[in-house]
Amino acid sequence: MSGLEALILGLIQGLTEFLPVSSSGHLMIGKALLGVEVTEDLVFEVTVHAATVLATLVVFRKAIWGYLKDLLPVRVDGRLRFVYNDGVDYLLKIGVSMIPVFIVGVFFKDAVTALFSSMTVVGCCLIVTAVLLFLSDRPLRCKTITSRNGISYLQAFVVGVGQSVAVLPGLSRSGTTISTGLLCGVRRDVMAQFSFLMVLIPILGEAFLDVVGGEMAASQTSALSLLIGFVAAFFSGLFACKVMIALVKKARLGWFALYCLIVGVLTLVFLR
Repeated sequence: MSGLEALILGLIQGLTEFLPVSSSGHLMIGKALLGVEVTEDLVFEVTVHAATVLATLVVFRKAIWGYLKDLLPVRVDGRLRFVYNDGVDYLLKIGVSMIPVFIVGVFFKDAVTALFSSMTVVGCCLIVTAVLLFLSDRPLRCKTITSRNGISYLQAFVVGVGQSVAVLPGLSRSGTTISTGLLCGVRRDVMAQFSFLMVLIPILGEAFLDVVGGEMAASQTSALSLLIGFVAAFFSGLFACKVMIALVKKARLGWFALYCLIVGVLTLVFLR
């Protein structure tokens, strides 16, 4: 992979990670169009995903710091005690949402990895993403339920199931989790943040395992290309994250559904 190819793919990753159009699917399409060989070496994908995680940390730094401070003990009646407050409640729900993707990562990682060479899977999953986005704007959604932090433990788990399915290439993680949350009755403003924060630990954990397992050293992609891709994904991710937050809060996702449908069909026709 050349530096220019890494730059282009990094930009694609950053822009599509937060928009509900599937970053993994667009990376595979980008590789196919650029003539970059699609192999089982997923280190580049992990690297650019880590860049978008860093972008998420920057955008939500104040909220994250507030939740972390809530984990600290407070003085009650002269004694330091841990209190179940809004921050603890929110982080526990984030933890619940990660259970399904943890199970998939432990037991089905090899099966999922094998799918990252199939453009047919990408095309079909993009069409599924389009359907989910279309349904999320329809009035058949569940009635909004009032829960602490705007989301219940059950809703957090269901959204987590959506995230675990979205490991498939072409199935948008943000699109799937946001659509699942909206269909379950979670408010738009709540899902705009929860969807992006729930992915932080799984992606960072995968990147850490790659480093510890020596896969970074065994990568076929040069260190320079990895760096270029990381920087491109980070800065484009900052832009896309802020745009997507505004869109989820105020706009419908139907246009993204139409886009995913068109790209999915074109992928099945020309790239399968």
